[in-house]
Amino acid sequence: MGDIPTGAGDDRKSTKLPIPGRRNILITSALPYVNNVPHLGNIIGCVLSADVFARYCRLRGYNAIYVCGTDEYGTATETKALEENCTPKEICDKYHAIHRDVYNWFNISFDEFGRTSTPQQTEVCQAIFNKLMENNWLSENTMQQLYCDTCTKFLADRLVEGSCPTPGCNYDSARGDQCEKCGKLLNPTELINPRCKVCSTSPRIRDTDHLFLELPLLEGKLREYISTMSVAGSWSQNAIHATNAWLKEGLRQRCITRDLKWGVPVPLEKFKEKVFYVWFDAPIGYVSITKCYTPEWEKWWKNPENVELYQFMGKDNVPFHTVMFPSTLLGTAENWTLMKTISVTEYLNYEAGKFSKSKGIGVFGNDAKDTNIPVEVWRYYLLTNRPEVSDTLFTWADLQAKLNSELLNNLGNFINRVLSFIAKDPDSGAAKGSGYNSIIPDAPGAESHLLTKALGEKIGNYVDQYVEAMEKASDFYRNVKLKQGLKIAMSISGEGNAYLQESQFWKLYKEDLPSCSVVMRTSVGVVYLLACLLEPFMPSFSIEVLKQLNLPLQLSLSDDKGDVAKACRPWEIIPVGHRIGTPVPLFKELKDEEVEFFRNKFAGSQADRADRAVKEEAEAKKITEKLKNTKISDKSGKKSTKSAGESKTKAAAEQEVTISRLDIRVGVIREVQKHPDADSLYVEKIDIGEEQPRTVVSGLVKFIPLEEMQNRKVCVLCNLKPATMRGIKSHAMVLCANTSDHTKVELVEPPESAAIGERVTFAGFDGQPDDVLNPKKKVWETLQVDLHTDKDLVACFKDLPFTTSAGVCKVSSISDGSIR
Repeated sequence: MGDIPTGAGDDRKSTKLPIPGRRNILITSALPYVNNVPHLGNIIGCVLSADVFARYCRLRGYNAIYVCGTDEYGTATETKALEENCTPKEICDKYHAIHRDVYNWFNISFDEFGRTSTPQQTEVCQAIFNKLMENNWLSENTMQQLYCDTCTKFLADRLVEGSCPTPGCNYDSARGDQCEKCGKLLNPTELINPRCKVCSTSPRIRDTDHLFLELPLLEGKLREYISTMSVAGSWSQNAIHATNAWLKEGLRQRCITRDLKWGVPVPLEKFKEKVFYVWFDAPIGYVSITKCYTPEWEKWWKNPENVELYQFMGKDNVPFHTVMFPSTLLGTAENWTLMKTISVTEYLNYEAGKFSKSKGIGVFGNDAKDTNIPVEVWRYYLLTNRPEVSDTLFTWADLQAKLNSELLNNLGNFINRVLSFIAKDPDSGAAKGSGYNSIIPDAPGAESHLLTKALGEKIGNYVDQYVEAMEKASDFYRNVKLKQGLKIAMSISGEGNAYLQESQFWKLYKEDLPSCSVVMRTSVGVVYLLACLLEPFMPSFSIEVLKQLNLPLQLSLSDDKGDVAKACRPWEIIPVGHRIGTPVPLFKELKDEEVEFFRNKFAGSQADRADRAVKEEAEAKKITEKLKNTKISDKSGKKSTKSAGESKTKAAAEQEVTISRLDIRVGVIREVQKHPDADSLYVEKIDIGEEQPRTVVSGLVKFIPLEEMQNRKVCVLCNLKPATMRGIKSHAMVLCANTSDHTKVELVEPPESAAIGERVTFAGFDGQPDDVLNPKKKVWETLQVDLHTDKDLVACFKDLPFTTSAGVCKVSSISDGSIR
């Protein structure tokens, strides 16, 4: 597979222009409004979805650019400036920088991230306006508008609030342009009991002259465009529905000017004190930002024969992009590149309610960064949860589950198993007798290896489905299906894990080395393929995988290079003799206590959080001062002369013997073989989420067959003092249940989706475990007598079940058995 660079910006060092004979794709996402910090719903609805598609296009070798920027004009900016006691320009400068930082952290690979408050915006906007004037698509009318005598100015739509006039709604904080509750578009004069948002005075109605775009006269041209392009471009169903709703209601004249100061000036003497309405000039921002990218911008925007325009947005933006903006461009009679495909998301909601910029509810872009959860995890979760056909819900528990089960236990597990096995030195250490010393082995006869050939066919089909989901039409949901593309890529990881398991490569190494080499060279090819397919979704993950593979940070899925066809022969992807880098775990478990911390931290509005932070800081200062003024004394009231170390040692020695002192964790057996010097013992390599697996010796040979031990999820007691058993040191103990006559033994098994390395807990016992259990204090022996299985096969301490984030631990068939 080829050499198209990956990562944000790597292939955008020079300005790109459309190339004859190539597929040229112009990608935009709805311009985020500048007056606040973007939240996760904004990010997935617009910039992240478009970024995935842009990265995919580059991966495929298409000539694509992605432009976006902050929408900076309009009433909302003026309102925010009033709130923060500064100028609109200062507000825009402040929040543009915030937006840029958030998107940089999310690895959004814009070719140009600009803004609408530029000279280029004024030039393009006024030029389009002048063409509309020349072609007689504009009219002048006197309209009644609310005027605030206290503020001595006409009130723009967003500066008026009141009760929604829509029957059955009656929302009392509806804006003058749209009701946030029912979504109905409004005129300010329609509001019941209107009030000025700045001073709360009831405004009065006055006449004012404005310019209108004659949408009814343009309807014929518009309908022709919609009927043609909605089919050719496979518009999403929600986009078609929203567009048809506007058309069915009947197109009306649309006012395109406002009585404001902050905006693009209207280039007519009579209207020189007015500016263009933000919804007239904002979509023109796509054009002006491209003009900032290249002075030859018309090669992108006035070239419909050679350029495809893809636009990404939330559902509330649809009519302005399918009705208003196309009508504006059609009215100029110029050869504009009109939107071919529109990809629309529904809403992403937060926990029990909605994200709200105005109320500060939910996780915002800077919050995500501050959690220290890696960006690839955030991108993955948002994209698996992308609201493509209906609203979806962000919850911390769901984020945890997807990270721990899908990224850690599926994807990360597969890649680490493959690379760690290849990296082993077969001539030294605990790995003696297995591994390839980091060198990719030859794999002759791979095509005749039945298991491998079947895997290749499956992967070839998956890659075809991936390409179709990412760019082709679907009978059910007609537009790019990013979420489906991601799901298909992750299915390949699942196939890889199943292939490893079915091949039993750890046995093949000793019994059939050529077949083992086929399996490992094929698997490492699948690792590379996963890095390729997942790059649009998790670019930082792909960069790390390429580093561990010791390959250039370049990926390609180009038809010209035959990359898609190669997918069904993964054993040919990585050359024989190539030396890989150092494998390290790719993902880290998200624990229950971290989830609870985040849920509490981000509960309520940002104002609530600020108040809580102030209170917590004040409380912390009180405690610090109290500790400074407190003398350490013993029960007799005499000042203690013991050192802190002595007191701590004594406290530990006298600690109560409770189940919380045991460090029981979820593990998975990565390798297992019979002890070379003991017929009844297995030697296992068990992954418990640490940097290296632990070596564990278990007396289970006569109870559990070797093939049933491999890759089993187990409960591992991790803080026993290491013990040497027939020359091999055991660093933990696998917990098993046995019958009273000791004739039957079974593993205590966590749920399949339990996270590797998570601690097994017991309700009501929250203490920290001992680092190492002191054998002289008989802690394990004291607690072990109360470990058993109940009649429902649940592992218990007394009457408390062994509990993980995914549920309780059980055994297969032994009820009322003893656990040891």
